[in-house]
Amino acid sequence: MTSSIETRIYSETSPTHEVNEDLVLVGQNFVIVLDGASPAAGLETGCIHDVPWLVRSLAVQLAGQLMADEEADLPIALEVAIRRVCESHENTCDLSNPNSPSSTVALLRRRGRSHVDYLALADSSVVFRFVDGTVRAFTDDRLDRLTDYSFAGVAAVRNTDEGFWVASTQPKAAHKAVSGSVNLQDQAVELAAVLTDGAATLVERHGRPWADAMRLIEKGPEVLILETRNVDEDIETSGRGKRHDDATAVAVRLPDYPYEVARKRT
Repeated sequence: MTSSIETRIYSETSPTHEVNEDLVLVGQNFVIVLDGASPAAGLETGCIHDVPWLVRSLAVQLAGQLMADEEADLPIALEVAIRRVCESHENTCDLSNPNSPSSTVALLRRRGRSHVDYLALADSSVVFRFVDGTVRAFTDDRLDRLTDYSFAGVAAVRNTDEGFWVASTQPKAAHKAVSGSVNLQDQAVELAAVLTDGAATLVERHGRPWADAMRLIEKGPEVLILETRNVDEDIETSGRGKRHDDATAVAVRLPDYPYEVARKRT
């Protein structure tokens, strides 16, 4: 089967991390980008597994759902994936612990020739640039609106409507994601991007427009992350801010159909 998407991928470990806890998994018609959340050193998680295990397990389960049904509802597919990961370690780990390993989820899926579906859960983004030059970003930014970023404060509101939702031990978190569809017959997509928060700080922390970020990622996802790293050097590390984070960006093009539409309209 011919792939219905074309991707360019770049992922870079934070200079302050030993292990990159981001993960990208690309199928014939989908892109999954996960960003594992590292617990504080010494924090009891109730789980014998580390964050990379959770990220890998979730990616495999989610990809399986998307390959089994190419038109699967994305929140339902993610719900099933989270549930199956939970079932795989519920007998060895305390899944009631609020500090259990967790991950953000960003997902783009081309559905047939007429639609592109997206999902963003917990501090991740899916961005579209249309052929008319407009840019739309779909971001789950609830983490940015917390009032207490202490370890206890974050744990108290994790996976609650008063705080934020993340892929961890509650399958219902999948239905709290930002999700939807783009009809390619109405809006032809020129370029899309799937980003972890570490690759989006140029916009989210430094205030650059998404159009600038998309111009950079069009040159290559590594160009966006290089610019992000350069700008991040100047930030003040206070509150929630981190000078560096793992950063992953996937540039996505949708061959054939969008460009046929664009040519017909010009």
